[in-house]
This record gives sequence, C-alpha cells and structure tokens, in this order.
Amino acid sequence: MDLFYTPSNCIDLTGETLLVEGEEFFHMTKVLRKKEGETVHLTDGAGLSIKAGITKIHRDGLTAAIISVERVAPPPTKVTVAISLLKSAQRFDFFLEKATELGVGGIIPMVTDRTVSLPKAEKVDKKLQRWKRILVSASRQTKRYHLPEITKPLLFSDVLGLEGYDVKLIPYESSDAIPKASFTGKNVLFIVGGEGGFTEEEIRCACKRGFREISFGHSILRAETAGVFAVALVRSQILVNGTPGEWL
Repeated sequence: MDLFYTPSNCIDLTGETLLVEGEEFFHMTKVLRKKEGETVHLTDGAGLSIKAGITKIHRDGLTAAIISVERVAPPPTKVTVAISLLKSAQRFDFFLEKATELGVGGIIPMVTDRTVSLPKAEKVDKKLQRWKRILVSASRQTKRYHLPEITKPLLFSDVLGLEGYDVKLIPYESSDAIPKASFTGKNVLFIVGGEGGFTEEEIRCACKRGFREISFGHSILRAETAGVFAVALVRSQILVNGTPGEWL
C-alpha cells in the first residue's frame, strides 16, 4: 500500500479525522486517482502509522476518517550527515534523495572554507522547503515513518560545536583509519566536505573538537557520493550485526 504524509497539525486523533493538502493531496488524487470511500495509509513523519478512509475530496484537499493508529519505533541508530553545499544543485538533490532512501536521520547543509555555492539569505527558506519536498518524496518511495530532519545551512564552526553525538567522524582522503567491521553509537555524525574537500586547518579544528578521521578507501569520492556512502556504511553494519557495534 502507498504511504502518504500529512503534518501533525492536520491530524486530529481525538476527533479521529485528518486533512491532506498540497503535493500529497495532488499525488493521492491526481496521480493515483484515489476516490472517496477508499482506504489510505498515512504518517505524520514522526512515527505514526495511520489507516484512514477518505470521506470527502475538496478542491484543494481531502478529509479522511481515522480507522486505526499505531506508533512505529524509530531506528536504533540515528545517522546525521553535515555536508557542504554543492555548486551543482542537482548533485545535492541526489544526496538528499539517496541518503533518505538509505535511512539518514538528520541532514545539515554546511558552509566550509571551500564551499562554492553560498545561499542568499532571502532564498534560504525557499531552498529549505524544496529540500523538504525531496525528503518527503524519497521517504514515500521507501515507506519511512520517520522523516529525516533538515536544518538551515550552518557554518562549519557551528557544526563542530553541536552536541549530543556519541560518534563524530570526518571522512578525509589523507586518513589511513579504516572503519572496523562494527561500531557503537546511537547518534552518529559525519561531516563531509564539498568540492575540494576540507582544508588542513578544518581537519585540525575538527579533531580538536572530538571528531575522528576515517578513510572511505583509496578512491576519491564526490561529496554527494561520500555522504551517501556514510549512511550506507552504518546501515550495512546494522543489517549484518543487528546492532551498531563498534567504531574504530
């Protein structure tokens, strides 16, 4: 069954009704041709699994009666990737889509010393809304009940100051540290550079703030590929071991 998203403020659990608007409404009614009386499966992107029956289709939205509600537990490990904004918007979009499909929990667009594409202040909110739409689309594809979180762009120095992570890693082409076959950590943060990678000074600053260098192998990966690889690396260990395990 297809999975649709509607924000929590459009869900009335007490009244057992919900509202679907915007692109999800268009996809549901214009693409998949859902009709009144049909049953649909929805989530708020924060763990709710909702079965509902469409009661009324309006011009710009629909209402549905909630049939059942379950809560889906979040993944055992949350992976956050702070990645430099890229010159190519398409490549950044690729990262957002594929990282979401692989289960990334958080995304932090980042500005480093070598970031080429700097966002204009007046366009940040518009970009953020566009990025969120990509996350919703990719989550729908993979039937995710927990949408990734995405922030406004942060400076590299601000990312280094973020707290609450068990493991903080910085992929670096000059590093010889290869991840072990298993790792520990419920909250993992990777920081990934953009075109040209990180400067040596950025690497030094990161290491002083508790980040550990790791290598993704001898090949030099594009930024968007490195970001996707980071998420896949953690997911592969969970699938193999059942639990995160041990890093480095």
